[in-house]
Amino acid sequence: MNAADSGSARDTGGRRVLVARLDSFGDVLVAGPAVRAVAAGADHVTLLCGPQGAPAGALLPGVDTLRVWAAPWVTETARPLDDGVLAEFRALVDAERPDEAVVLTSFHQSPLPLAMLLRLAGVPRVSGASVDHPGSLLDVRLRPGEDLPEDVPEPERALRIAAAAGFTLPEGDDGLLRVRVGEDVTVPPVVAALARYVVVHPGASVEARSWPPSSHRALVAEYARLGVPVVVTGSPGERELTAAVAGSTGIDLGGRTSPAELAAVLAGAEVVVVGNTGPAHLAAAVGARIVSLFSPVVPAVKWAPYAAHVELLGDQGAPCRLSRARDCPVPGHPCLAGVGVDDVLAAHERLVGCALRTNQGSLRTPPDADR
Repeated sequence: MNAADSGSARDTGGRRVLVARLDSFGDVLVAGPAVRAVAAGADHVTLLCGPQGAPAGALLPGVDTLRVWAAPWVTETARPLDDGVLAEFRALVDAERPDEAVVLTSFHQSPLPLAMLLRLAGVPRVSGASVDHPGSLLDVRLRPGEDLPEDVPEPERALRIAAAAGFTLPEGDDGLLRVRVGEDVTVPPVVAALARYVVVHPGASVEARSWPPSSHRALVAEYARLGVPVVVTGSPGERELTAAVAGSTGIDLGGRTSPAELAAVLAGAEVVVVGNTGPAHLAAAVGARIVSLFSPVVPAVKWAPYAAHVELLGDQGAPCRLSRARDCPVPGHPCLAGVGVDDVLAAHERLVGCALRTNQGSLRTPPDADR
């Protein structure tokens, strides 16, 4: 069976597995290899996501059913925990009828709140990684720092949790990030007409992870001076930012692409310039070359784009290191403000292996429907 064939039936004894990753778009993308591992050993995979992560879940190979539920303990979806929420969750589990659940979390998260609800809903086997003793909430428990090393990339962490539950990647699966981009998904005509372009994605979910907008705008202008077209991407809520960054020389696609269309745009780029945000992981999933503007508020070893061709920029030893700050705690934002336009251009040249002015041909990688 090809794990990329998300909708295909699997004949492995009727094992129904619920895989949960309840937070952001990028968090769900980095869980993709673990989802494929579960899909290789299950008859049916239900992926449970929060509202922010569900659009990413819809792109992952190996998912048979995508269910969306806003967990009260997740920052972006915080809501009161009451009888209505519990009834909603129980109805979801009753509809999916999982034989077991694999709860995927980052190093700073606990699987126990969800494990308790899964138990109350009658799920007989639950696996996860927990620092705290789980009592009867987990059947399979990995101890972070003991069974589960902490300094591993997030996709590998998720794979280790899946493996402890009994699910491993099929032979030939390289364990990299991957998304499904159907043949019916196309890039906007203004982008399709370009033989060559760079993507600049200026937004990030929190201010502490953002390269200054003025730096992004200067980068776009410098690319234009060098004769390199730039496509500026962003979410609907970032349209003001993308318009300012694109200026009069960039192509502003802020709020104008679906997740699948964004994946296609990223796949066609010569280089993607992006911070630590969900589209960085989407760029990794389509095999793009990435200049990663990475603030060390979270560790790069865990959260840098999980891809073969990445240039990491930013002072990883800055005072904000490992603070998990949402707003920059250091005046002047030195970890990223110290990165200059010339640094990005030099990283670009290292990725493509030639000077920007001499690269007149296209280095684009066509979108792959099985990525």
